[in-house]
This record gives sequence, structure tokens and C-alpha cells, in this order.
Amino acid sequence: MIVRSYMSSPPIVTQPQAPISEALKLMRDRHIRRLPVLDGSGRLVGIVSDRDLLHAEPSPATSLSVWEITYLLSRITVDTVMTRDVVTVTPDTPLEHAAQLMCERKIGGLPVMDRDVVVGVITETDVFRVFTQLLGAGEPGVAVTAFALDRQGLLADVTRAIADAGGDVRAIASYPPQTAEAAPERAVETAIFIKVSGVTFDLLAAAVRPFVERIEEQRS
Repeated sequence: MIVRSYMSSPPIVTQPQAPISEALKLMRDRHIRRLPVLDGSGRLVGIVSDRDLLHAEPSPATSLSVWEITYLLSRITVDTVMTRDVVTVTPDTPLEHAAQLMCERKIGGLPVMDRDVVVGVITETDVFRVFTQLLGAGEPGVAVTAFALDRQGLLADVTRAIADAGGDVRAIASYPPQTAEAAPERAVETAIFIKVSGVTFDLLAAAVRPFVERIEEQRS
């Protein structure tokens, strides 16, 4: 999976000298939360979020009149509140790397650059959408979360047992549990999420149980 397949394109952008009220209206009209900022030659010079713009607006407790507020907002431009050190990715960046970058930098979206041109934006919402698809959200079936000692062939054994029981695996993922604290002499524990159609909870659990240490969650 690469960014190109999931980014929003073409990007919705603004200019450095645009009034913040204009940029905020654009975000609200298009239901987005951030805008790449391009100069007159189309070069990326910043990024601005709805939070940046809202923090620049006067407080509701201000004593200014509506006319004064409108005048002030027309004088404040995007370049005064935008982030200039922009973190970007390319269309061919693996999606998981883009997601990791957003987590590490605590940002909600990244402009996508093809050389010097902004060709799209990838956001946390795009990543969440892929995450739900990978876990089979909305797909018919039943699911279990199980825990086992990690070993070569574990997932193959589990999926084979499910198929033998008449189940069709719709989604499967393995990941280290958040609370995993394996001692050096112990095998590493892994969590396995499986969503399956064609079987009941009981049949799915029975198929999985010989290969795991415990099952902690069952749901439709």
C-alpha cells in the first residue's frame, strides 16, 4: 500500500496572503482541516490547519464590535499563522511510513510531493479508513482476538485450521500487545485479530484454540 492510492487529489490549497477568514471558510466549505500553502509560483511554503486559524481569531469574550473583528480578520493573513517547516511524503511512500510519521510528529496530515509539485494530501482520516478496511469493518462475520507465543508458521496454522472448519478469513492481523514485556529468556507474545465468515463464534474459537494461549475477545 502506498500513499498514491489513498491520498486526496488534486489538493485544495491556499496562498500566503489569503486572509485567515477566507482560508477558514474554504476548510469549512470543503470539510477539510488543513491546507497546503503555495506561493505565486506554486512552491510549497507552509501548511495551515483549522486549529491555527481558530487560535488566531478573537475570543468570544472580546469587547470589539463585529465590524472591528471583521476588519482585523481581513488584515491577518495565512502566512502569519502557518507552519513553515512542512513535513511531506511522496506518492510512493508506503502508507505505514506516512502513518508512523504522523504519529511521531503529532500531525494530522501530510502534503504529498512529486518532486517540487504538491499533488495531494494524506491525512489521519485516510489512514483510519484503510485501518477499518484491513480489519474487515462492515464485513459480515465473527471475530476473535487471541494471544500466542510468536513462532514461524503460526498464522499459517491458524488460517488452515479455520479453513478446515469451513470458515473464510476476511481479515487477519498480528501485532505486539501494548502490555507485552517479554523477558530475554521468554518467547515474544503476539496478538492475532481474525475476522471470519461462514462459521459461528464457537466454531471459530474451537479452530483457533489449539494454536494460542488464550482468547480474550469475541465479537460480531
